[in-house]
Amino acid sequence: MNPAMSESVMAGEGATWTPIEAEAQRAAKVLHPDSLKLPRPAHRRILTVANQKGGVGKTTSTVNLAAALALHGLKTLVIDLDPQGNASTALAIEHRSGTPSVYEVLIGEISIADAAAVSEQSENLYCVPATIDLAGAEIELVSMVARESRLKEALSSEALDELGIDYVFIDCPPSLGLLTVNALVAAKEVLIPIQCEYYALEGLGQLLRNIDLVKAHLNPALDVSTILLTMYDGRTKLADQVTSEVRGHFGDTCLQTVIPRSVKVSEAPGYGQTVLAYDPGSRGAMSYLDAAREIADRGTEMENA
Repeated sequence: MNPAMSESVMAGEGATWTPIEAEAQRAAKVLHPDSLKLPRPAHRRILTVANQKGGVGKTTSTVNLAAALALHGLKTLVIDLDPQGNASTALAIEHRSGTPSVYEVLIGEISIADAAAVSEQSENLYCVPATIDLAGAEIELVSMVARESRLKEALSSEALDELGIDYVFIDCPPSLGLLTVNALVAAKEVLIPIQCEYYALEGLGQLLRNIDLVKAHLNPALDVSTILLTMYDGRTKLADQVTSEVRGHFGDTCLQTVIPRSVKVSEAPGYGQTVLAYDPGSRGAMSYLDAAREIADRGTEMENA
């Protein structure tokens, strides 16, 4: 039978399944959180999303994982630590110069609560935006006391309790500078997105060495807890080879869910949305929802271990 015929409602054949109906069912699963409860962590989790290699889906993964958790009842805060402000754009958060932002937080002028804005995509989703002012922050931080710990001090338990936050995701710039060091010092967990493409592991060794240095000298609690494979294209042998190589190297640290290469995922930020808001029935949205569920479940397993 023609595959197209089997996926259509054919008159007289009694078929009831269509691709549109399947997508609608998937969208309902995303948009109606009562059907899917994600476990709340016993202790607040702070994850730094880092990879100095650009174009790996770092910001995309940050905002979509945060949105997935927020849509299902968990209060989530995104810290946009990239001067480009892409995470702020995807969450439709104002980030023009002069807006209260992570820059003022780092230099100690305002608190996290003062800078955090609620995303229109969920009342549980907050973002501390990045403005262009952040571009010069690394130079200013050099002369400051405890320059590596400025973000950690701002993300105190008291400050996050004020907002009732369950998860914090810190979106790093594609570099290994002082902003990224601040993010690594502030967190207990590192989430590394790795694209399923050629040169996927290029530069990863340097990132892991930097993480080890931060762990040895500044933040003993730091650990790489999660590897997320992104931009997976099942039509290519290369994607499977990279997936096997990464899983062989990192083992259970890799999430079982992989994020497919998707036009919808790429289009969503242009509309100031995550893919879960832009096209909740798409494969990309469902993949990020599955990844968020894994992260939430793993958090429960870690606490019970």
